Amino acid sequence: MSFQSLPKVELHMHHEGAAPPAFIRGLAKEKNVDISRIFTEDGGYAYRDFWHFLEVYEAATSVLTSPEDFRRLTLAILEESAKEGVVYAESFISPDFCGGRDVAAFKDYLAAIKDASDEAERDFGITLRGVVTCIRHFGGDVARETAKCAQETAGDWIVGFGMGGDEKAGNQSDFKYAYDMAREAGLKLTTHAGEWNGPDEVREALDALKVSRIGHGVRSIEDLNLVERLVEEKITLEVCPGSNVFLGVFDRLENHPIAKLRERGVNVTVSTDDPPFFRTTMTKEYEELQRVFGWDETDFADLNRVALDAAFCNADTKARIAKLLEPKDV
Repeated sequence: MSFQSLPKVELHMHHEGAAPPAFIRGLAKEKNVDISRIFTEDGGYAYRDFWHFLEVYEAATSVLTSPEDFRRLTLAILEESAKEGVVYAESFISPDFCGGRDVAAFKDYLAAIKDASDEAERDFGITLRGVVTCIRHFGGDVARETAKCAQETAGDWIVGFGMGGDEKAGNQSDFKYAYDMAREAGLKLTTHAGEWNGPDEVREALDALKVSRIGHGVRSIEDLNLVERLVEEKITLEVCPGSNVFLGVFDRLENHPIAKLRERGVNVTVSTDDPPFFRTTMTKEYEELQRVFGWDETDFADLNRVALDAAFCNADTKARIAKLLEPKDV
């Protein structure tokens, strides 16, 4: 069976970070904005390391300036994801890039994104839900404004709250107030931790923010007591192997701990993070995991069941997606 046609659930994808380079180049050309420096000769995104990646990321998003831009972006993202067999995805959506954290403006952006999501569900068979995301290196006070946007839009489509950005900036506990705001609005919670910083970062995220999922979390493997806690508390890791290798968190997939974490009973899932930036797709992730760890269709079916169980959407949506994950009669 082709991995591309295997139905997949993706929980960790940054909305702007999934923008196809050709889409961003075309939009920049329409607006007469010169961001040619951020592209390689073959048309991909060009950057040196994670911190330069953040700069390039923000340069790419600088041409996304209106709800209509995000409507078109969403369609482009979901068409690509659907081609890779993704039937359900959650995307990190930042009010910082959608209206400057103004609630009214964010609602306009969100309406455009949701309109495109509905169109993609109808045309491509992929379901999208949003996770409002604050940016760590902007600080805790700014995150409160982001959380206000999350509070005002929480519901069946905006289903979660999270945090991305530079893990070296500040502490998880700096964002406790913002997370409390999101929790009070009924949103489910995740945060990036244990990608660049070690196990203590993951532990602080669990203690301070009370999240049910951890973005990345792969350096938890360095502390087996923490690994046991992840199992006991049924914490799900949103693992992005291709991203981790591309950015140098691990030198090669053979040394990535995803298999060890799974063998120890941790709930692990597979996602692409910022797929065009890291030259990956969900299909490529599956192919590489099969090549290195020998995982087969049964393993990937199990990963997708874990992912759907950890998804932030409502029960009706989960039931509908579960039917799509069922093995097809040959």
